[in-house]
Amino acid sequence: MDTRRLTFLGRIAVVACVPYLTLKLLWVLGFDIGVMDTHRVGRAAWVTANVVTFLLDAVAAVVAHTLTRPAGLRTPAWLLAFPLWMASGLLIPLMTGLAGGSVTALVTGAANPLSTGDFLAPWVFGVVYGGFTIETVTLLGAFVLYAHQRWGGLLRRPLHALPDTGTRAMQRIFVLPAAVLLAALGTVHVLWGAGSTLGVATADVAARTVISSASDWAAGLLSLTGAAGLVLLVLPGLLPGLRVRTPLFLAWCGSAAAFACGGCLWLGQAVTDGLSPGASAVPEGLPGLLGALELCAGLVVLCAGSFALCELTAATRSAPASEGGRPAPPTARTRERSAFRASRPAARECVPTDDR
Repeated sequence: MDTRRLTFLGRIAVVACVPYLTLKLLWVLGFDIGVMDTHRVGRAAWVTANVVTFLLDAVAAVVAHTLTRPAGLRTPAWLLAFPLWMASGLLIPLMTGLAGGSVTALVTGAANPLSTGDFLAPWVFGVVYGGFTIETVTLLGAFVLYAHQRWGGLLRRPLHALPDTGTRAMQRIFVLPAAVLLAALGTVHVLWGAGSTLGVATADVAARTVISSASDWAAGLLSLTGAAGLVLLVLPGLLPGLRVRTPLFLAWCGSAAAFACGGCLWLGQAVTDGLSPGASAVPEGLPGLLGALELCAGLVVLCAGSFALCELTAATRSAPASEGGRPAPPTARTRERSAFRASRPAARECVPTDDR
């Protein structure tokens, strides 16, 4: 049943990528469909941005297709986990900020920038964000099923049953400061979402919309939940009976959102400034500092999490145990393989000379 659901969700995710990829390809080829102000962005920057975003969504489509194939369970974990971590960090805050801002605009009557149509036609937002909504649900839902098929034994364990790996103390040294940093960054984002102008330039304050405020709320809450998940993972004694999948989900989403939507955006802006003398893409003051710190925090969590999961999965494979702590009995497949291997020498001895 889970395999059928996984295949269904993965195929829907691939189909959901098609409208966005088609639109981006048309824009790269020079067909400015749905673009109302073609002079707002330079041609080189426009093509570069569309090529990069086209490639990102194409990778998502390839990963979604891989999840539906039997070979997906044999694919190296990092080839799937890293792009899906990035996809989580891009799609979850984007869709939560968009939904929250749209609902706020509908309830309060505030202006919704998606319906003004001064740069892109309103139907473009419907095509793009409609596809993103379906992609978020189906792609991440397929990955949840895939993760439980591949690492279900680890994800279902309580925190107190995690094997004590050799680098647990070293992980605490790096992950706990990263969690504190994520909590601080999340607090600042929540303050901005609530209307604070702490460290924000006057021009940026004037450009705020309901969508940007909701996006700050989403980024802040995700960072705070990510910090909580990290603390629970490196200090399992706080809630020893909690299953691994819950704090891992929180840490996954929170760290990915900070790295992808905050850190990588800042990195792209910094590269733009470096390649274009006189450009000022990186925000000034506290917003620029936050982007750099989110990049650092995300990198620390990415490295520490990769080492930790490699150690945990290796320990789980090398020493499988039942819930009572005793070695698990051999499965039917293991017994069958052992019997088959034991019978091979005898079978060779019985082969007639002519048949050899």
